Amino acid sequence: MSGCPVLPGSVAPLGATVRAGGTNFAVASRADAVELCLFDGVDERRLVLPEYDAGVWHGFVPGVGPGQAYGFRAHGPYEPARGLRYNPAKLLLDPYARAVTGEVRFGPEVLGHDPDDPGRASMLDSAAHVPRSLVVGRPATTSEPAPLYSYADTVVYEVHVKGFTATHPGVPPALRGTYAGLGHDAAVAHLVGLGVTTVELLPVHHHVSEAFLPARGLTNYWGYNTIGYLAPHPGYSAEVRRGRPGGEVAEFRAMVEALHRAGLEVVLDVVFNHTGEGDPHGPTLCHRGLDNAGYYRLDPADPRRYLDTTGCGNSLNTTDPFTLQLVMDSLRYWLTVMGVDGFRFDLAPTLARDDGGFDRLAAFFDLVSQDPVVSRAKLIAEPWDVGRADSYDLGRFPPLWREWNGRYRDTIRDFWRSHDGLLGEFATRFAGSADLYGGRGRRPTASVNFVTAHDGFTLADLVAYDRKHNEANGDDNRDGTDDNRSWNCGQEGPTDDPEVRALRARQQRALLTTLLLSFGVPMLLGGDELGRTQRGNNNAYCHDDELTWFDWAHVDGDLLAFTRTLIALRRSHPVFRRRRFLSGVDWRNLRWYSPAGTILTAAEWADPSAHCVATYLDGRDSPDRDAEGRLLLDDDFLVLVNAWWKPVGFTVPALRTGQVWEPEIDTFDPAAPGAHGKPTAGDVVTAGPRSVVVLRAPAD
Repeated sequence: MSGCPVLPGSVAPLGATVRAGGTNFAVASRADAVELCLFDGVDERRLVLPEYDAGVWHGFVPGVGPGQAYGFRAHGPYEPARGLRYNPAKLLLDPYARAVTGEVRFGPEVLGHDPDDPGRASMLDSAAHVPRSLVVGRPATTSEPAPLYSYADTVVYEVHVKGFTATHPGVPPALRGTYAGLGHDAAVAHLVGLGVTTVELLPVHHHVSEAFLPARGLTNYWGYNTIGYLAPHPGYSAEVRRGRPGGEVAEFRAMVEALHRAGLEVVLDVVFNHTGEGDPHGPTLCHRGLDNAGYYRLDPADPRRYLDTTGCGNSLNTTDPFTLQLVMDSLRYWLTVMGVDGFRFDLAPTLARDDGGFDRLAAFFDLVSQDPVVSRAKLIAEPWDVGRADSYDLGRFPPLWREWNGRYRDTIRDFWRSHDGLLGEFATRFAGSADLYGGRGRRPTASVNFVTAHDGFTLADLVAYDRKHNEANGDDNRDGTDDNRSWNCGQEGPTDDPEVRALRARQQRALLTTLLLSFGVPMLLGGDELGRTQRGNNNAYCHDDELTWFDWAHVDGDLLAFTRTLIALRRSHPVFRRRRFLSGVDWRNLRWYSPAGTILTAAEWADPSAHCVATYLDGRDSPDRDAEGRLLLDDDFLVLVNAWWKPVGFTVPALRTGQVWEPEIDTFDPAAPGAHGKPTAGDVVTAGPRSVVVLRAPAD
């Protein structure tokens, strides 16, 4: 160790906190000693943090303010067999850094261990090969109020910050692919015009690529390799492009305010299940060097190894108080300082494995439910991780949480491929998945329904490919799932065949209509409304290029208009946004009919060859109430679903005396829903092959 002492100070919040006349630095580490390293260009000045209180090293440095680059070096034993990996030759990021500058240059210098002897510490200094933390002040805000939609009224749009505007002609070139670009009027206009309420951003926390990707000319584009839980990724910043490191903080905050002004919520996809340091052979960038046994779950039988429930080499140890504090502090920071409205938790069961198994009463869930800030945010779980008998925890999360419904995705995909024996399963998913959530006292809105997401085929590819085509990833097409439940409609990939193209368009419309009219919270994959393709790549995590960027020059205008119509229909009619399951005394509010116009019998439900059903939604009998207690009265709807490959005639059932139905949607021929006339009870309405017809009976 070298350098002059740091002035003592009382323990401040962890990280670099700007004070009058200087900055207080505090870092949680059980190392024997921690040095603060201040950088002026390549020159490094080392200062010993003098104070140690209950696991936190800290001290006040006068004359240091925003813009200062810094890092830490931790001194202590390097004994992997005991789970200890301290190595002062490695410059470490601050886990609480609000901004990060620089890139990782992969090589032996960034490894904490000697490549020839993993049990021995590397003596190579990593400072020239790793990024630095930056001191930043609190961003200025105008306190733009968030729109705060109820879950029942929410329509989620999952999107990548960069990909959305990277080629957008209405966004100035200097802002394309950035936070400022997403907040630009041209980008916001598309979101508002589409009608979504909530933008769910793929990870924006500072992340690094896996070591093998740069050698292939690729990068971790999705961002699920976090190394800084309080720092916006600078690669999406117009300010950083202009040579202003740290400018990403204020730019991100301004983007949130622009989206709020437009009536849009902002939800972040967060990765608190693992870090970008990977397995024990990965780089030492931050957490591993500060407190390996605290931040990561170690194998009790061999502490050199990690318990990996993420498939990414390590798992965060949320039984450690400092790790749990980091997660909660990060959530509060993004809510209170950066202004976001909620989170989608990647591989969420990993956060709830206090004793190995998934536990609904885990410490993390307990803290969230008691936190006066976090408990009020939107909380969405990806309810599965990997490698454990209980890794699929769909339907098991506590009441505050909503869940990505993988059963919904799989059922709807298979149903529209005309797979047999799915009629009852389809109805259950359409009506909110009461089998998963009703028994625990939860609501239909516990289910986040989706057909496509960032991980997998886009909607256009789902109907154009039977197989994945991931050759461009460099893994000989071995990566990515083989369980796509897709159908190419008769020809693999692009085609000029008009019949195949028409069928694909009809399939997309049927899938979108099902998604946006189902009970629950619909999530639309960004770009699906435009016909976006990834050319059959179902694992495009490593492509920051035209494969993943939105192609604004080739928009499917008809599909976009149809999607807008569907979202507007959902938002205009509360009958599609039910806040409770319809069963018991309310069962007549949601009734299921055969094409003959009769209530489905048990035998008809069980018929494996049945692919058609009509559902009646009563808009006036026992309606929901809004937040002010007003009845949400609505029109009645009849939804005719034909997943058969031939036309099917549906007899309109007798429901209300004198009821006249008006066609609203016909996915087979969206340009002419009025061709069905205005049917009444006993009339036959023909639904084309693999299509949905929506009829509305006005309440008056």
